[in-house]
Amino acid sequence: MLRKSKNVLVVDDEPKILEVLTSLLESKGFHVFPAENGSKALKIFDTENIALVILDLMLPDISGEEVCEYIRRKSRIPVIMLTAKVEENDVVEGLSLGADDYVTKPFRLKELYARVEALLRRTENDQVSLTARNSWKDGDLFVDFERNEVRKKGVPVALTPSEQKILSALIKYPGKVFSREELIEIALGSDFAGYDRTVDSHVKNIRKKLEDNPKNPVYILTIPGLGYKFGGE
Repeated sequence: MLRKSKNVLVVDDEPKILEVLTSLLESKGFHVFPAENGSKALKIFDTENIALVILDLMLPDISGEEVCEYIRRKSRIPVIMLTAKVEENDVVEGLSLGADDYVTKPFRLKELYARVEALLRRTENDQVSLTARNSWKDGDLFVDFERNEVRKKGVPVALTPSEQKILSALIKYPGKVFSREELIEIALGSDFAGYDRTVDSHVKNIRKKLEDNPKNPVYILTIPGLGYKFGGE
């Protein structure tokens, strides 16, 4: 069971959605901080210990995309997008900003809450328990999974929970080629019903953070027609 005494930030400019989601999450034991615009959301995020964010992308002042980017610069907490945009490219763009999951409007409350539970569970129960520390290329990349610490050239790197799980799986089995389907199950759960390109977006984000040249990666390698593998030696 999840520990329910967690703070959740819900951001949406539709009062009815804010009311319904607040009621749902509070009934499950969460402490909910509602925000009807991006400015208020950022103030709450900066002052409260938020465990998860449910974020509408279409906001009246600061866009949801900008809010997500701000959060990602400071934190790895899970972010679930709420979006009326149903085109695949719109969803992939949102995920590329660092969101962990998405729900399209209109949505079912049971489905949304299941995603909240699943995402928090994956965040709390980190998949990989590698021994000691791991370092590659004379310290260019350093990973300590016991402390959830990743450094690039000595500088801390903030990975989202999904990015962390993908990197963890690749490093734990450096000779294995992971298909997109396998990485979806590892990072997002077997109940994820989204697009395969979701994994591509997460891999692209990891490369931006870890590779000197993301277009010519040395750590996260693409195996054409098969998937991805870890290239560190």
